[in-house]
Amino acid sequence: TARHPSSGADGTPVLRSTGKCRAPHVPHVQYVPRSPHGRHDQSPAYRIGAASLIHTPFPLRSLTVNTTTRPEYILTLACPDRAGIVHTITGLLLVHGGNITEAAQYNDPDTGLFFMRVQFTSPAAPTTLRDALQAAASDLSLRWSLAENGRRMPTVILVSKLGHCLNDLLFRTRAGMLPIDIRAIISNHEDFRPQVEAQGIPFHHVPVSAATREAAEARQLEIIESSDAELVVLARYMQILSDNLCRQLQGRAINIHHSFLPSFKGARPYYQAHDRGVKIIGATAHYVTAELDEGPIIEQDVERVDHTMTVDTLTALGGDVENVVLARAVKWHAEHRIMLNGHKTVVFR
Repeated sequence: TARHPSSGADGTPVLRSTGKCRAPHVPHVQYVPRSPHGRHDQSPAYRIGAASLIHTPFPLRSLTVNTTTRPEYILTLACPDRAGIVHTITGLLLVHGGNITEAAQYNDPDTGLFFMRVQFTSPAAPTTLRDALQAAASDLSLRWSLAENGRRMPTVILVSKLGHCLNDLLFRTRAGMLPIDIRAIISNHEDFRPQVEAQGIPFHHVPVSAATREAAEARQLEIIESSDAELVVLARYMQILSDNLCRQLQGRAINIHHSFLPSFKGARPYYQAHDRGVKIIGATAHYVTAELDEGPIIEQDVERVDHTMTVDTLTALGGDVENVVLARAVKWHAEHRIMLNGHKTVVFR
């Protein structure tokens, strides 16, 4: 059967550029039929040549990017909002062979700050990228960080006698659900030593009392620093940290507590909540600050309850919510998705 000269191999019409049009706004257009094997282009589409849509002062060596062997990085930055930030950053990455795989940004109208997270591949060495970013930082007043994607973040966990959050973090880490490397567990009680050491994780018993608090915190900080911890998790650690330790851990320590605060303070919040007949229970994960339980909030969640539920039911539900909220906060921190914005956070989920 004869085919029309402009038809494809399967008889589908194909639109092709003649190559004679020099107008910069006219792209190369090609009709792409459905693949018979379903591996590529699940429905017919028009493919537009990228070169005709890009206008950039930076040289384009090739529009074909092979990312299979390239290292991947995560760049986070914040600066006063102004025109041209995205152009400058993406142009810088392009010059160094960067290919953006994920990007998010936020302009805070209240503070006038701009926040951005960019995940990208590049053949450039980390030192080369950092030097280029540092050169751009002064002009844009950037606060920035560059991390290797996929690297497990060194982490130390503090716990007391309630183990549900610790158990959940250990399980999720072992299952590959959290990108963290748990270097040590610190506790003011011995309860979890067998469980922790059975998993090959160092367990440090550091008792705390009013008389020994200063020495105990010095020992805790020594363990944290010797572990090169970039994240410290208070997994229901029931001791109040001193102002000095809070300052030492600023921006890298996450706490979890029930969301009744400041309504029900003390050791038995769920008993108080049950006595008051609450209809919602929940949990809050936040960064640790010297202001007790008032640090920048990372994540919150709630669960509805009713009059038929016992104290034990409320406590179990509350523990489940605490597990989930803390795990989200830890994951987002380890993936460099959280940025401090004064007493608040920007979370690129």
